[in-house]
Amino acid sequence: MSCSVEKLEGSMALLTIELPAEELEKAIQKEYLKLRGRINVPGFRKGKVPRNVIEKIYGPEMFYDGAYRDLVNGNYHKEIESIDEEVVSEPEIDVTQLEKGKPFIFTAKVALKPESTLKQYKGLKVPASDRTVTDEEVEEHILSERKKNAEKNEVTRPVQDTDEITLDFEGFVDGKAFEGGKGEGFRLVIGSGTFIPGFEDQLIGAEPGVEKDVNVTFPEDYHEKSLAGKEALFKCTVKTIHEVILPEADDEFASDVSDFETMEEYRKDVREKLEKRKNEEADSEKMENALKELAKNLEVEIPGPMLESEERGMLEEYEQQLYFQGLSLDQFLKNTGRSRESMMQQMEPDAEERIKSRLALEHVVEEENIDLTDEEFDEEMKKTADMYGIDLDKFKERFTEKELEIRKKDMKLRKAAEYVASQADEIDE
Repeated sequence: MSCSVEKLEGSMALLTIELPAEELEKAIQKEYLKLRGRINVPGFRKGKVPRNVIEKIYGPEMFYDGAYRDLVNGNYHKEIESIDEEVVSEPEIDVTQLEKGKPFIFTAKVALKPESTLKQYKGLKVPASDRTVTDEEVEEHILSERKKNAEKNEVTRPVQDTDEITLDFEGFVDGKAFEGGKGEGFRLVIGSGTFIPGFEDQLIGAEPGVEKDVNVTFPEDYHEKSLAGKEALFKCTVKTIHEVILPEADDEFASDVSDFETMEEYRKDVREKLEKRKNEEADSEKMENALKELAKNLEVEIPGPMLESEERGMLEEYEQQLYFQGLSLDQFLKNTGRSRESMMQQMEPDAEERIKSRLALEHVVEEENIDLTDEEFDEEMKKTADMYGIDLDKFKERFTEKELEIRKKDMKLRKAAEYVASQADEIDE
């Protein structure tokens, strides 16, 4: 078994991998054993036809397709781990010799990690993040808690602002009902801004059980393009009205919703929690902006296959997000009239920035001698293990040595990102 590397232009390389004839023979025999039960030859029981008989009738080539796939899948990744180059794309495979009794030879055209130069990573200029918590934000949070603990009493009077109602409605554009414009028993808080502008205001004064026409215009940037900017008529019937009575913002309320006895203590705790959250958000925003600036300071030519691999990875991440929302990527593409190719093309700028950021952080790791202790690694791994309720040692056993090394590298890059952000200067725009 051997692997030679021929470097090409543009950080590309051609790997030539050669396997002994014995390995090819084993793969062909394996494919024969898998297929023999499907082959009928007069004079032989099904599944008992000798291989030489099948090869004489159909030719040995009938086993080649499965054999070569088995050999490539089983050996490609082993071979690229044995070379001194870092492969950063999926391979373009080409079989150059596949003949019984001879070594099996195939090539893999791949992208290698490109050479790059990082100009600057300390003192990057990033926009200053707002870390101030205002009195209005504190009161808004308290109001939200008061709404969660409000009393709701059913009334028979006309609708007023802040009432919670149940509503039947049907929408029409140019006199025709449109898809998605009908609802029954819809729960709506007047003044919440749930519906398009003007809709909720026109329901004020509506009486229970009495149909009311609501005329609105869909915004120009409405997500459903066929309705954007269109005038619409909604025929609405309020079914129930509940008056929302907020608790007073007093000491009794504070003791009901918190561990504090007074409103003053509760308000102070709310402010501290909002400040903590705002600082965490600001730190995250600062790091994100610092990495954007860092990527701009990297000089590199990214090979096309490397960029395509990153785009595919991003598409897979998006597919996972859709899955957790109960939607498949195919459904999403059908609903939006898009294709995988168009989505990958749209992701190209972000994919390029992610590659540049990662390559730049690798420079920072090297320049600053950033390392990871066993204790730090175990601490981070334990956080994930605890999420799944698994013992740390058993959790680590789920990974190969190579996978654990990849995780360690990612953690080092995270430390490098934190360092770059800590060295960045925030400026007022």
